[in-house]
Amino acid sequence: MEKTSLSSALFAGTRFDRKRFAGDIARFRKGGTPAAAPEAAPPPPAPEKKRKRKSKNNAKKIKKKKKRADGAPSDVVEGFSVFKGAELKDAAADDSVEVEPRKDEDTEAERRRKEAEREIERAAILRKRFDIHISGHNVPAPLESFEELVSRYGCDSYLVGNLSKLGFQEPTPIQRQAISILLSGRECFACAPTGSGKTLAFLLPILMKIKPGSKGAVKAVILCPTRELAAQTTRECKKFAKGRKFSIKLVTKDLSQDGNFKDMHCDILVSTPLRLNHAIQKRDLDLSRVEYLVLDESDKLFELGFVEVIDSVVKACSNPSIIRSLFSATLPETIEALARTIMHDAVRVIVGRKNSASSLIKQRLIFTGTERGKLIALRQSFAESLNPPVLIFVQSKERAKELYKELAFDDIRADVIHGDLSEEQREDAVDNLRAGKSWVLIATEVLARGMDFKGVNCVINYDFPESASAYIHRIGRSGRAGRSGEAITFFTEEDKPFLRNIANVLVSSGCEVPSWMVALPKLKSRKHRVDRDHISFLTDED
Repeated sequence: MEKTSLSSALFAGTRFDRKRFAGDIARFRKGGTPAAAPEAAPPPPAPEKKRKRKSKNNAKKIKKKKKRADGAPSDVVEGFSVFKGAELKDAAADDSVEVEPRKDEDTEAERRRKEAEREIERAAILRKRFDIHISGHNVPAPLESFEELVSRYGCDSYLVGNLSKLGFQEPTPIQRQAISILLSGRECFACAPTGSGKTLAFLLPILMKIKPGSKGAVKAVILCPTRELAAQTTRECKKFAKGRKFSIKLVTKDLSQDGNFKDMHCDILVSTPLRLNHAIQKRDLDLSRVEYLVLDESDKLFELGFVEVIDSVVKACSNPSIIRSLFSATLPETIEALARTIMHDAVRVIVGRKNSASSLIKQRLIFTGTERGKLIALRQSFAESLNPPVLIFVQSKERAKELYKELAFDDIRADVIHGDLSEEQREDAVDNLRAGKSWVLIATEVLARGMDFKGVNCVINYDFPESASAYIHRIGRSGRAGRSGEAITFFTEEDKPFLRNIANVLVSSGCEVPSWMVALPKLKSRKHRVDRDHISFLTDED
């Protein structure tokens, strides 16, 4: 009993698996023998399961052996070799040779993509900084400096040297964008304020791309609306081309009528439309190999009724790879639509606000009441402050002559230029103003286009301009190349209904105007040309 109670106390709370440990339990039973325990105990279940698993594995192995004996392919044995490790290494090496170029190509493509994105971002920042607006696809990035002409486009050092000698340190906004477009082989029409450097914007690509010394083959044609502008463009082109044997010709009246263009050596031809068309029709001028065609002050060319003449010139320039470009300070919608008909895949470039005057010009509108009041206001202005050189614009050559006679009595060094003067007299009048021999130059619209007078301090619109475009070009003779200027416009009772167009130009340029001017009704006709009284300071008694 004591042993039983002791056993119960020792094994209290303990559970035995009697089936599993039946043999061990039998050894401790009274009267039992250790040898009989294994026989009496039932067989444990775990060894049976292991035997079953082993038998199944043996059966699978037997089947695989049978398959091998029958010649059946085996997934495990297929391709087995004692040199399998070496073969795997060789295969891995071969794979690495094939994969590495793909990785390099991917990284190179990614690098190029990121670089292109950075380039687009830099171009956008530059355009925003210089107020450049573009329209077109894949537009080349603007220039950051003139040094890029060498690094990006392989410009000859002589040309960069000429720019430096002539005082061109940094490109203007229109030069930054237009030069890169033309050098990339794209056509463009550009609109930028007066005095912003449009002439250099189209001359530089021409001088960089064409080769001098082509006998009997004109490589570039530049069309200008007036003889004065054509002569000025020719002079500027020769300055930039100094150091190279470019043949630059101005089509004069004599050359147009009697020139032998077949044997003439000419690389760059500058002309007015009528003279060039006469040379094409009458003197057999061949323009079939022209590479660059420029229409300077393009809106005036189309506006003057030269559409048929311009069309004839464009057809004569029949080179399929020709690059056409149009430049002006104003670009009306009608002219832009007409320009697109002669251009292909062109890029539009606008600097600042379209059809606006330079913000460097201080603009004023002065009410004079009548025609007589204009002369009083002019003399009063000269008495208060005469800061030559001064340009005075009138609407007709008759009025230019009359005003010139009036100022001749005021001891003012005045000169006049109009259509009745010979070409030599007109050139002398322009040269006298440039040389300082005359203080005041009275002119018609002939000088309102493109003429560059260094340091014109004031422009006076004695007669109210006939359109906003005419106004922008007139006052644009001042405030050029970064200099400040002044513009004074007289208006009478007859001009009041047409004030709104001019007032809007002043507002867009940042000038203050009375609110009643902007509130005037909008007129259907954009042009204003009235029959004015004769210019006279005589009283009724006289």
